[in-house]
Amino acid sequence: MNSSHRIVFMGTPQIAVASLKALLDADFNIVGVVTSPDKPAGRGKQLHQSDVKLFALQHNLKVLQPENLKSPDFIEELSALKPDLQIVVAFRMLPKIVWSLSRFGTFNMHASLLPDYRGAAPINHAIMNGETESGVTTFLLNENIDEGDILYRDKIALSPVETAGSLHDKLMEVGAKLVVKTTRDLLNETVKPQPQVIDTAKILHPAPKIFKHDCEINWTKNAVDIERFIRGLSPYPTAFSRLSEDLSVKIFEAELLHNFHRVGKPAEIHTDQKSYLYICCGDGQWLSLKSIQLSGKKRLNIEEVLKGFAFDKFHFFMLPKP
Repeated sequence: MNSSHRIVFMGTPQIAVASLKALLDADFNIVGVVTSPDKPAGRGKQLHQSDVKLFALQHNLKVLQPENLKSPDFIEELSALKPDLQIVVAFRMLPKIVWSLSRFGTFNMHASLLPDYRGAAPINHAIMNGETESGVTTFLLNENIDEGDILYRDKIALSPVETAGSLHDKLMEVGAKLVVKTTRDLLNETVKPQPQVIDTAKILHPAPKIFKHDCEINWTKNAVDIERFIRGLSPYPTAFSRLSEDLSVKIFEAELLHNFHRVGKPAEIHTDQKSYLYICCGDGQWLSLKSIQLSGKKRLNIEEVLKGFAFDKFHFFMLPKP
């Protein structure tokens, strides 16, 4: 591939590493990598380096970690790289002074089929909403978040048991290939950007950032929605429910029970304390919890948890506070 074009890559988590690796494997000339600053993490508050930074250092790439994307020092350092093209995968919102710096523009790879699921958490929200397909989109940045002209889209089907984790891994691979294709065609000037078209007959779904309080399960909802909610947050940031004010349970996997007809109330617990833990939902249907994690413990399958924890002393999970 033509290595004379100078490319700056911007990203932070693992999904971005796959795209950066694909670009290097395709012999593109990556002259700099922009990622988040190191942050204290864990109980020891050790400085944590982003996945992208670790990968970039392993491949002897120049790394920039600006606290402020508008700072004169960062703009000067970025300008000195003389980028022809900038590529963004899972990074912060860029100011115009940054995304307008390169000759061929700046494009982003977004983990949804734009214009649907604009926002920070498209993977989670697509599963929670019961979508049967998803995909990735590459588009040129402009002043509005996720609203720039589309370059390419690539669609995939979702399985009935898709989780945020499994979809993340699929889109990471599909997205890396699309980033390479988009880069090649932009530099060769063989792709024509197309404005995002809003189909008024369809509902556009937002995909806002998910915070911890958003992850608490409301057992008054129906079982299908709660099961999707759990898959959409598994394995991260993880759905949870509380047995008491100081005891919470992360729930990674649950199954709908189709042939269990016990009458119950929302959040009611039913268990034999050996092999199953069922929870009643708002529509009277029950979910079987399969994989959970008690506060301060490891993630385990339900049989292992029941060996050491007496769920039968609790009659209900707590409902979220209004």
